[in-house]
Amino acid sequence: MAKRVSVDKTLFIVTLLLVFIGLVMVFSASAVMAKERYGSAYTFLFKQMVWAVAGLIAMVVAMNVDYRRYKHPAVVFSLLGVTLILLVAVFFLDRSHNTHRWIRLGLLSFQPSELAKPALILFLAYFLENRTKYMDDWRQTLLPAAVPIVVCAGLILKQPDLGTSVVCLAISAIILFVAGMRLRYLGYAMVAAVPVLYLTIFRVKWRYERILAFLDPWADPQGRGFHIIQSLIAVGTGGFTGLGLMEGKQKLFYLPEPHTDFIFAVIAEEMGLLGALAVVSLFAIFFYRGMRTALATEDAFARYLATGITSMIVVQAVFNISVVLGLMPTKGIPLPFISYGGSSLFVMLACVGVLLNITQSTD
Repeated sequence: MAKRVSVDKTLFIVTLLLVFIGLVMVFSASAVMAKERYGSAYTFLFKQMVWAVAGLIAMVVAMNVDYRRYKHPAVVFSLLGVTLILLVAVFFLDRSHNTHRWIRLGLLSFQPSELAKPALILFLAYFLENRTKYMDDWRQTLLPAAVPIVVCAGLILKQPDLGTSVVCLAISAIILFVAGMRLRYLGYAMVAAVPVLYLTIFRVKWRYERILAFLDPWADPQGRGFHIIQSLIAVGTGGFTGLGLMEGKQKLFYLPEPHTDFIFAVIAEEMGLLGALAVVSLFAIFFYRGMRTALATEDAFARYLATGITSMIVVQAVFNISVVLGLMPTKGIPLPFISYGGSSLFVMLACVGVLLNITQSTD
C-alpha cells in the first residue's frame, strides 16, 4: 500500500474555502438582525468565528491521529452510548423554540443530534468491516446494524427534528449500500417507513402545511408559502452576478433565518448565479475527493468511514440547497460549513480531519 506524504490538499483547501465563505456570508446575512436584537452587528460573526477556530483546531488534531485508533470497541460504543444518553437527556431540559434539541451549559450550547451522525458512521464502519460477506444475513448483520440507527433516528424525530432524522437514515443507507447491502432491503425499509412518515407528516399540522407550501406556495403567499416565496425571490433577484456583498434585501426580515437555513438564498441574491455555482462546485469537488478516498483505500473500515463522512456533508448540502430552490419541502437542515451554528460546524470540521487522515493511507 502506497503512503501519501501529506493529506489531500484539494480536500483541505476546499474545506477552508467553504468555512471562509461561511464566515463572510454569516456576517452579511446576520449583521442587520444582530444589530437590531443585540446592539452589535458582529454578534453572530464572533460566535461563528470562535466555533470555526475550535473546529479547525479539532480538524488539524484529527488529521494527525491515525484513524485506526477509532477502531476499538471502547471508542465506538462509548461515543454511541454518550450520544444516546444526550439524546435522551434533552427531553428533561427546558424547551427551546418548542423543541428539545439543545443542551445549554452557560454560554455554550450544542445539539446532541449533531453528534449522532458521526457516532452512527463510526459504529457502522466498525460493525460492518468484517461482515461484507454476510450482508444478506438480516439476523446477524442487518438487524444489529439497524437497531442503533432506528433508535437514534427515533429519538431525534421525537425532539422533533424530522430533517436530521432523515439525514441520519440517508447516511446509514449509503454506508450499508457501499458495504454490499442489496437494494431490496432498502426497499423493505422504505415500505416499513411509510406509516411512520404518514403519521409524522400528514398527521402533524405544521409539517402538512409545509407539504402544501411546497406543492403550491402561491396558494397562501402571506401564510404557509411566505418563506419559500421569499427564498425564490432572493435567488431570482441575484441574477447572474448578484447585487453585491451586503447589498441583499431579502435578509432584511423577509427571509426566515437568513444566516442559518436560508443562507444559500442570501448567497444567490448577493453573489448571483456565479457565486451560487461556485459554492455548489466546491461541494461537488468535496464529494469527488471524499468518495475517491473511500474507493481508493483497501481498508474496509476506512472505506465506510470515508463514505459516511463524505455523505454526511454532501447529503445535508443537497437537502439545504434543494429547500432554498423550492425542490424539497422546508426542513431545518443547515448548509455545512456555511450556515451559522457552532455545534454543526465543529462536528463537521472534526470529521473532515478524520477524512483527511484517511487520505494519507490511500493508494
